[in-house]
Amino acid sequence: MGDQTILKTLLYTVNSLLQQRRYQATLAVLKGFRNGAVYGAKVRAPHALVMTFLFKSGSLKEKLKAILQATYTHSRNMAYFVFTYKGLMAMQSRMQGKKVPFQSFLAAFIGGWLAFGENNNINSQINMYLLSRILFGLSRLAVEKGYIPQPKQDPFPLFAAMVCGIVLWLFEYHRHTLQPSLQSSMTYLYDDSNVWHDVSDFLVHNKRSTTK
Repeated sequence: MGDQTILKTLLYTVNSLLQQRRYQATLAVLKGFRNGAVYGAKVRAPHALVMTFLFKSGSLKEKLKAILQATYTHSRNMAYFVFTYKGLMAMQSRMQGKKVPFQSFLAAFIGGWLAFGENNNINSQINMYLLSRILFGLSRLAVEKGYIPQPKQDPFPLFAAMVCGIVLWLFEYHRHTLQPSLQSSMTYLYDDSNVWHDVSDFLVHNKRSTTK
C-alpha cells in the first residue's frame, strides 16, 4: 500500500506540474525533444531495415548494427533539432513577446547547422527530402503571392519528366554524383536487370547464388 500511495502522489504531482501555464514553454521544448526522437526512430528504422537487407552485404550482426546506428543517428539529430529550434523560439518570444517570421528562419538555421550540419548519409537524405518539399512550397507560395502567374495547365507532368530525365542522365553518365542509397536502388533497377543466367536469377532471385 505504501508504494502505491507514493506512486499515486508522484503521478499527481507530475500531472499538476504539467498543467502549470508558467512552465508551458519549457515543457513544450522537452516534449519537442521527445517527439523528435520518436519521429526519427519511426521514420528511419523501417527504411534502414529495408535498405540494409536489400543492398548491403555482411553478417546478420553487422546488418543489425547498421540498422540500429542509422536509427539512433536519425532519432538523435531530430531530437536535437526540435529541442534547439523550440528552445530558441521560446527565448525569442519571451524577450520580444511576439513571433517574427525571420526569427523562425534564424532558429531553424542554427538548429540545422548544429543537428544536421555533419556531412553523412543520414543528414544528406534528410536535407534532400526537405529540399524537394521546400521547392514545391516556394513554387506554390510564389503563385499565391502573384510573383509568377498561375499555370494554365498542370505543370506536374513536365516536372516529372524533367526529374526522371535528369536523374537517369546522371545515373548513366555521372553516377558518382548521386547519393549512395539512390545509386544502389538504381543499380538494382537498371543494371542488375540486364544480367541473368537461368530462370532462378531471372524471376526468383536478382543474382545467382555463389554457393553450390
